[in-house]
This record gives sequence, C-alpha cells and structure tokens, in this order.
Amino acid sequence: MHRANLDIGGLAAGAEVSTKTVERWIAGTAPYPRTRYRVAAILHEEESYLWPESTNTASLAGAEMVATYPRRSEVPRHLWMELLRAAQRDVDLLAFAGLFLTEEHPEWLDTLAAKASAGVRVRVLLGDPGGTQLAARDGEYRIGGGVAGRVAAVRSYYEQRMPDSAEVRLHDTPLYNSIYRFDDDMLVNVHAYGVLAAHTPVMHLRRIDGRYFHTYVESYERVWASARPASTTVEA
Repeated sequence: MHRANLDIGGLAAGAEVSTKTVERWIAGTAPYPRTRYRVAAILHEEESYLWPESTNTASLAGAEMVATYPRRSEVPRHLWMELLRAAQRDVDLLAFAGLFLTEEHPEWLDTLAAKASAGVRVRVLLGDPGGTQLAARDGEYRIGGGVAGRVAAVRSYYEQRMPDSAEVRLHDTPLYNSIYRFDDDMLVNVHAYGVLAAHTPVMHLRRIDGRYFHTYVESYERVWASARPASTTVEA
C-alpha cells in the first residue's frame, strides 16, 4: 500500500469495499478470490505474493490467458492501439517485420514515438537481413525476397520516426513466436511452418501468476541479448 501511495481509505475506494474490510485484510484475513484479483491489480503485485496461502496457482496461471484468436487477422483491430496507449513502462516487439502494425494502424508510429519520448522503454526486434533465418523464412514462404523487403520497409519507418530513446535491434534467431508486449499485457503470435503469420493463432496474455507471461519475457530477453543494433553494419 505504501509503495502504491495508498492509505486504507484509498485502497477501500479502489476495491469498492469498506475501510473495515481493508483493516481485516491487513490483520490477516484474505479477500474473496474476485476481490483478490482487483486488489492485486490496484497494488501492482501478484496475488500469490500478497496471499501465498490462499492463492490457487493453477487457477491464476489459467487466468493469464485472456483470449485466443485462430488467426492474427481476427484479433480486434482496436486492441493493438488500446494496449499501446495504455502502456506506461514497457513496449517490446519481436518479429521479422511486423509491417501490419504500421500499415494497418496509421497512429502506431506517432503513438509509439510519444511513448518513448515520455519515458516508456521501447524496444523493437526485427529480422536481420544479413542473417540466415530471414532467408530461410523467405524460402519457406516462397516469395522471392519479399520478407527482406518488408523488413527494410518497417525498419525505415522505425528509424525515421522513433526518438533516440527507442532501441531497434536486428536478430538472427528462429522465430517460433512473434511477441508484442505492452506492460503486463502481451500478444503472442504463434507461428506454423509454411503458414503466413496473419493466418496463425494469437494468444492474449495478462501477467497475473506469470507462468505463461514470464516464459515469453525470458524468450524475448534472450533474443534481445543476441541481437545487434540496427545502426551497425555487417562486413562482408
């Protein structure tokens, strides 16, 4: 409560309960499950941290799966921008190109740039044109260099429009999933061999217990650590 700058009255108002109820929580009484989720969100903590003896971790892990979509093209168009606008700490993108974000959402680049300028950590991972993975994906799709062309286009967009605080790196790793993280929300585009990303499933995850969410955070960090800054060149 102290870290969240809340007193008993403030938490009671946010959780829509009485101050006496909050006092009982402080004394050791755990809230009902539905209320636990609300309080954890208000305090920016995990339920399992606040009430380790009362939390059903299996249920929490399942609750992280907000929604699933059979195809990326079926993700509601407004969701991408809503998640971006709500982000206050981290925006992490991992794809080979992800050109659909800039093509289908005219406000994407300006909003992302504004977030970076306001102090949000913005990191973008794109496929390395000089690497082997991008060439392999191009061969898989049989589109004769089309993947590299899409990467070049989206890379130009980001490098021209993003402030210096936003980081763009190029990766040469197998792309098992494209990852789009917005603070504690994440869209994971699961890939399938020979099928375009727009036609493969997407999971909408929200960090609660973290067992789904943290798997993809770890994956992202490993790719980020292996990638090179987009501003560097590779000598022949």
